[in-house]
Amino acid sequence: GNIMKSNVGGIDRGLRILVGIVLIVLGLTGVIGYWGLIGLLPLATGLIRFCPAYPLLGISTCKACKRE
Repeated sequence: GNIMKSNVGGIDRGLRILVGIVLIVLGLTGVIGYWGLIGLLPLATGLIRFCPAYPLLGISTCKACKRE
């Protein structure tokens, strides 16, 4: 199968993007400093709908993606 197949579903995706943006904004405004850059991870995984850790853990939150 495709290693980079989507494995991030709707709610999970929305939360990742939201959390990512919030962390980046907090970082840019100096509230949490450089830690805000960690927000790029959930933001990126939300936008590309792929979380590299999920296949390793055997997890998928994308219902359509579970059907092979």
